[in-house]
Amino acid sequence: MKKKIMQLVLLLLVVSIPAIAQKSDRKAEKERKRVEKEKEISALMDSKNFEFSADRAIPTGYKSVDLTTNPNFVKFTNDKIVSEMPFYGKAYSVAYGGDSGLKFEGKPEVFTVEKKKKNYEIEVKVKYKNDYFTMNLTVSFEGSSSMSITSNNRTSISYNGEVFAREAKK
Repeated sequence: MKKKIMQLVLLLLVVSIPAIAQKSDRKAEKERKRVEKEKEISALMDSKNFEFSADRAIPTGYKSVDLTTNPNFVKFTNDKIVSEMPFYGKAYSVAYGGDSGLKFEGKPEVFTVEKKKKNYEIEVKVKYKNDYFTMNLTVSFEGSSSMSITSNNRTSISYNGEVFAREAKK
């Protein structure tokens, strides 16, 4: 009887050791990917050349809006900010039938990137025609991000999405 119990214990050990080793390999792989993504995000923030794309809009005073089927972006470079974001909310000094989105481009008057403990905080200020836009972007080390845009002529709006490297011009 003791012999069968010893054989059973030995069999359980032989079977469980590869599972334990595999689990530690998965942890190491997950940590390696996390560090790699953090380096990629750090390089993007240092270059000040990246793109934000939203999958959800959160207008002030309204329900959130799914944007997964709505193409949108904000392209950030040192010398130019280009925005093609949808807008949901109240507009104050916008002509009737005018542009319904936050579509603008201009040279940033302020473009700061600050690294915090768990994320990057980016502040950009752009003047376009008769409006002044302030964008605050928070980017986690994993790439997920949230951005709020404040305008002189509209209520503020927030977006959730992610940042990624801009495609090179062809």
